[in-house]
Amino acid sequence: MPKKPSASKKKKPVDLGSMYLKYKVCISGAAETKFCPPGTIEKAMEVGRLIAERGAVLVTGATTGIPYWAARGAKEAGGIVIGLSPAVSKVAHVKTYRLPLAYHDLIIYTGFDYSGRNLLLTRSADAVITIYGRVGTLNEFTIAFEDKKPQGVLTGTGGESDELEHILQIAHRGMGRVVFDPDPKSLVSKVFREMEKDEKKVSAKDVRASARHAAG
Repeated sequence: MPKKPSASKKKKPVDLGSMYLKYKVCISGAAETKFCPPGTIEKAMEVGRLIAERGAVLVTGATTGIPYWAARGAKEAGGIVIGLSPAVSKVAHVKTYRLPLAYHDLIIYTGFDYSGRNLLLTRSADAVITIYGRVGTLNEFTIAFEDKKPQGVLTGTGGESDELEHILQIAHRGMGRVVFDPDPKSLVSKVFREMEKDEKKVSAKDVRASARHAAG
């Protein structure tokens, strides 16, 4: 009969804490900020900073405007920023789309143009926060709404942000998992509470089972 493994050779207990991933929060907003109310850029930077201070990863469309300023706020706070570009390569990102590289740790070149990028962008995140915004932002919002993602809308920043609550009301689909708040700190706290609800749906038992399955 095979010998039983000695105590020294027993498998170490699974470190469950190391198996939970960082939250990923997408910042959705207009790439053009010349029409937004005064103070909106500063609020976008503050939201980025608050996300970084909570240890989460900021996800953007690797673009100009609101996402760019949020990325800057996150990086200045020592956070991690990942961008999903509509371009197929770094060359196309810079030369064809004329998009920035600054304030990102990693940019993924999707090659799916803006509409395809928007789908990947929202689905790669655990939650979406909308600041200001135009048509592209509305597209990202509705995708996340259909996917039942936690969402936060920073009201008082103009554009789509100040119309989304009304749009949901007249659509007669309920408010989904969307929270509205004019204060960046309060809004970020609400969004994190919603993400924590999803985190609780995955138990320690589930994590152990998936670890055993991965190890064969």
